[in-house]
Amino acid sequence: MENRNEIKLETRCVSSLAKIFAEDTELLEPAYKKGSALWGEAYAFQVAFRSDRLLKHIQVQAKTALPNSSISVRSVGLAPSELPIYEDHDSRIFQSKPGLFPDPLFPVKADEGISALPNVWRSVWITVEVERADQGGTYPIEVRFTSAGGEAIGSETFELTVIPRELPEQKLIHTEWFHSDCIATYYNVPVFSEEHWDLLEAYIKTAVKHGINMLLTPLFTPPLDTAVGGERPTVQLVDVEKTGDRYAFGFDKLDRWADLCLAAGIRYFEFSHLYTQWGAKHAPKIMAAENGTHKRIFGWETEAAGEAYRSFLGQFVPELLKWVEKRGLQQKVYFHISDEPYMNTLENYRLASDFLRPMLKGYPVIDALSDFAFYESGLVPRPIPATNHIEPFLEAGVADLWTYYCCGQYKDVANRFFTFPSARNRIIGVQLHKFGITGFLHWGFNFWFSQYSRKAIDPFVTTDAGHAFPSGDAFLVYPGEEGPIESIRMEVFYEALQDMRAFALLEELGGKEELRTLMDGITFSSYPEESEWLLALRETVNQRIAAFTE
Repeated sequence: MENRNEIKLETRCVSSLAKIFAEDTELLEPAYKKGSALWGEAYAFQVAFRSDRLLKHIQVQAKTALPNSSISVRSVGLAPSELPIYEDHDSRIFQSKPGLFPDPLFPVKADEGISALPNVWRSVWITVEVERADQGGTYPIEVRFTSAGGEAIGSETFELTVIPRELPEQKLIHTEWFHSDCIATYYNVPVFSEEHWDLLEAYIKTAVKHGINMLLTPLFTPPLDTAVGGERPTVQLVDVEKTGDRYAFGFDKLDRWADLCLAAGIRYFEFSHLYTQWGAKHAPKIMAAENGTHKRIFGWETEAAGEAYRSFLGQFVPELLKWVEKRGLQQKVYFHISDEPYMNTLENYRLASDFLRPMLKGYPVIDALSDFAFYESGLVPRPIPATNHIEPFLEAGVADLWTYYCCGQYKDVANRFFTFPSARNRIIGVQLHKFGITGFLHWGFNFWFSQYSRKAIDPFVTTDAGHAFPSGDAFLVYPGEEGPIESIRMEVFYEALQDMRAFALLEELGGKEELRTLMDGITFSSYPEESEWLLALRETVNQRIAAFTE
């Protein structure tokens, strides 16, 4: 007779590309119990678990014989989505209806542990930070589950092989737009107060840890996703004083921002757009001190090509470039004119570009756009086309080509929505490497507002920006009590970046032709769907690196 008092936990090691849904009655993901990693790599896998009853305060411990590596355990939480995908989606999704999706990665607190719900599959996320001091070889990683009463109720062992070669430095320039105002708003702290600076540092460090090496820098409040006539909270790093038609500029806060970013590991600064989104028709919101009053001097009411704003830019840009040169950042700054201009705004963009670019003295100007004809006009020598519009740019051999995706790239191409398999997230690393892409841009590191920034939202409740964008588009991190809570999507995208570094190492060692063969036939819209293919590709690359190392 079965003893109902006996606690039983069913467990299985699965890869980091698995998504474990609470409604899954059977776990279809195959067991994945071994893998390999290079020095400097963050290697992740999961342990799925299920019990026949409610169990609370389960303790989870992960131990490894690797002498120098650190190991962390996080609980894979569930996030709601009312809009997982648009109605005309393709077939490579989990579901189109609202539901709960595995995404946030919560640290496991010792005094709380984790819970097992009755007959519900969940998982924990295990990350091993492989250090250079670790010896090559295969090491067991044991994950143990202990009941609240101290009884061993389950365990799994994963074998990690360390290859004694270091991942080379990331070459891809990678920016995820960093919304400083969302941080101040969610945590209810004054903008650029000491509390805000502390939070900014925590979020910037998390960004850098995950391969983000360029940061959106709000010279003035970024004119992004803002309703016409509306405004976002002021996050302006440059102080402005207006006296008649003359301006004076203070860069103290910009200095502090630069110091913080450089110390955290940011390599490039992406200055916020100097004209409004979708066509450069107006000026961004700019605040200034005038006659003892701090007020808005430019905004939606300001014509971009008007004399007043041109006079301002004519005085500001030379002073900003002096600051850049003083800081020795000449090779580390990028400018924007207007995000996602359309062909019907070509003339507005031309006026802005013709006025601004001569003052920038050859500094790079990058803007997201999708119409190749816009590039052909010569106005954007460094275009950033979307992944589903990149083919003409590739065929034209555009130098130093960047790419991006956002909510509009939901058919055929890679993306990282909740409802997309993680393999559809990680495949971007293969694509970016194969086509020699210089930079990748995404707009949503932490956009915690509704569409057009009409109101603040709770990212743990609203994940689609108010029924605007498929869940997973607007942010990669959730706001924790003292800093960011990371997501499956963020970790998997970082795995794609680590893949790129491994590909670069194999090429450096002499495996370029072999790698080309392995990636044969892959485009931005055509690629293997299976997680197993990606995992096998990376293992093959690692084995070839190991062979060159022997």
